[in-house]
Amino acid sequence: MVGFLRRMLPKRFRKEEVIVPVVRLSGVISSAGGPLRQSLNLAGVSQALEKAFGMKTAPAVAIVVNSPGGSPVQSRMIYNRIRDLAAEKNKKVLVFVEDVAASGGYMIALAGDEIIADATSIVGSIGVVSGGFGFPELLKKIGVERRVYTAGANKVILDPFQPEKEKDIEYLKSLQLEIHKVFIDMVLERRTGKLSADETVFSGLFWTGSRGLELGLIDGLGDMRQELRKRFGDKAKPTLITTPRSLFGRKAPGISLSGMDRLGAGLASGLAEAAEERALWGRYGL
Repeated sequence: MVGFLRRMLPKRFRKEEVIVPVVRLSGVISSAGGPLRQSLNLAGVSQALEKAFGMKTAPAVAIVVNSPGGSPVQSRMIYNRIRDLAAEKNKKVLVFVEDVAASGGYMIALAGDEIIADATSIVGSIGVVSGGFGFPELLKKIGVERRVYTAGANKVILDPFQPEKEKDIEYLKSLQLEIHKVFIDMVLERRTGKLSADETVFSGLFWTGSRGLELGLIDGLGDMRQELRKRFGDKAKPTLITTPRSLFGRKAPGISLSGMDRLGAGLASGLAEAAEERALWGRYGL
């Protein structure tokens, strides 16, 4: 109705704004959230993406990425959804990197037809990492006996309560190599003709936006608001598209609230997750 009324006004009274929808993708990428963190995943951003790409008069969709990485599955799912919507709605996608688009964050950034970052942003980290802790000696010290019964010789592979086995590590590394190849193929497809021949591009290293531009990982340096005005005129108006929130103020369909009992039960694991998340951001000096 508002759009109809605006068109009925004489042209000299119209406010000729160019609306550019903006979707923020921020946080550690994970399918599971917790009481102390809000994860970035497809379920949490799909509604905002659908709404942004559904704006018919928008000349492009701007995606703001600020993520140190996380789940390769969720990263690819978000990437695929952006590309599918871009093709379906015939929209150009401009990705703007804030502090960091590394690992899975950079995988998502690849969905952009152009990637623009600040000179001091962190980009890259095209690799795969798995981490955890081992506690076999701790059990002995506190007098706890580990009892595990399985059907399947490899059901307890990489059990943190048992000493590491060389064959288990080799198997994990084989999986990492497969995932790394998928990541590399995505970069080669999306950055065709732009990448430099530097052999360190796929080594897992990360760089500033300035160096990332030299390596061909991004297309330019700049600020979102200035860049949109340069492309679409001074009346370009970035408009943030958000996910609707539930009665309790949480994003829907994000983390559900199901009582204090569940919150208390997840508190210990939430603290560990928060520490792990802090370490992931800290890796990039953030």
